[in-house]
Amino acid sequence: MMTTTTHSFEKVPLWRKVLRGLAEAPPTGLLGLVVLFIYLFVIVFAPWLAPFGEATIVADAFAPWSSEHLLGTDSLGRDIYSRLVYAARNTVGITLLATLLAFVIGGALGMVAAVVGGWVDQVLSRLVDMLMAIPLLIFALLLLMIFGSSVTALILIVGGLEATRVFRLTRAVAMNVAVMDYVEAARLRGEKMLWIIRREILPNILSPLFAEFGLRFCFIFLLVSSLSFLGLGLQPPTADWGAMVRENAMLITFGRVTPLLPAAAIAILTIAVNLVVDWFTHKASGLSK
Repeated sequence: MMTTTTHSFEKVPLWRKVLRGLAEAPPTGLLGLVVLFIYLFVIVFAPWLAPFGEATIVADAFAPWSSEHLLGTDSLGRDIYSRLVYAARNTVGITLLATLLAFVIGGALGMVAAVVGGWVDQVLSRLVDMLMAIPLLIFALLLLMIFGSSVTALILIVGGLEATRVFRLTRAVAMNVAVMDYVEAARLRGEKMLWIIRREILPNILSPLFAEFGLRFCFIFLLVSSLSFLGLGLQPPTADWGAMVRENAMLITFGRVTPLLPAAAIAILTIAVNLVVDWFTHKASGLSK
């Protein structure tokens, strides 16, 4: 008499997978995650972490560091620590929205160009080439001078210009997948373009797109900060790290490090994002440590 044994496969909980992934993470990846969580905590709880409002005048101009004003005050008497905290929410929030917009536009058009090909690919590619021929910062400054420096305009202009870079990468990696046999088989079955993009193209290019998302976030973050430093980004009294560097630059002549604090916040976040992206890219590639 033969007996059959059944093997039950227990589903691994998500939290256990996360812990296992963190245990296998390199020190640089963990460091980047810790820094990102700190920034996220500051962004979410900014109203409770900042003792004053971002535009509230609380003391004399350029007051020194004290127990009441941890990092002193700026040229208008606003608390620099409070503005530094609020600037995290403003700068990172706008950067994230602009990055998402760039990937929605550039990613969608790039995959359409790769799948459809022909004159559609040629028209989109030549249009992107023309836009990329103009230096990005100069083009952004020109458009902001025409349409104004509102938050909506800033997100649309920066996201639209950066979409050209996303288009180039997405089109390149999607074309490598579009020539595969399984994509051709889907065409022969009569599958629609959107089905092919959603089921065949997109799942196979997520790894390079994720890496590009992290790098593009850093580039847009630096671009938004540069525009604010030049006076065409976020407008006063909204706190922004790039604008804070410009507003407090004269303190350098007095030997104070206050202008370096928002610059350091920009640099630290950029490095942390790159560390996390490197970790995930290395993990997705399947290479050993």
